[in-house]
Amino acid sequence: MPPMEPKEAPGKETMGTRKKSMPFPRPRLYMLERRKTDPVVESSVPGDYSGTLTRSQSHRTEYNQKLQEKVTSQAGCSTAETLNQEKEHQRMMAKRSKIIKELIQTEKDYLNDLDLCIREVVQPLRNKQIDQLGVDSLFSNIESVHQISAKLLSLLEEATTDVEPAMQVIGKVFLQIKGPLEDIYKIYCYHHDEAHSVLESYEKEEELKQHLSLCIQSLK
Repeated sequence: MPPMEPKEAPGKETMGTRKKSMPFPRPRLYMLERRKTDPVVESSVPGDYSGTLTRSQSHRTEYNQKLQEKVTSQAGCSTAETLNQEKEHQRMMAKRSKIIKELIQTEKDYLNDLDLCIREVVQPLRNKQIDQLGVDSLFSNIESVHQISAKLLSLLEEATTDVEPAMQVIGKVFLQIKGPLEDIYKIYCYHHDEAHSVLESYEKEEELKQHLSLCIQSLK
């Protein structure tokens, strides 16, 4: 009789088959543990790592590019802002120059009116020596007003003639003449209401009214 082959233990074959069918566990490599946001590009030559480029290096290059663009943009904005400031400064200086010119022209016109009034009204009435007509009560210290106005105009022209617009300073002129201006105009303003009342009373007198009308016609 052929020798009986020893029987295998139950379940042995099943266990062997199970072992063969079990997948081989993959090693936990460092490269597999990398974040997906940090990929590695390998060189085609084995053992050559000169071509390896990580995400951090890529980010650094991209950051440098954006930084350069930002610096360039800021430089452009700074240049535009400087140009705007220069334009605004030029506009303000032009406005300032215009105001100074208008101020001087207004003073010239005012002085011219005073001169006409004294020459065509005050002096002729004084020369007529009309007893009922008080020239001083009607015109107060108008000659002093004329003199201080002429002085003010002279100082303004001196401060602006042949002087660059940016260097023209007229505030000092008013501070310089402040005292005399106050003294003279205090008197003139104090007598203004009285002079107005006197003028109304003269207009009721036909003779005096006629003299005043002739002076007004000469002004026209």
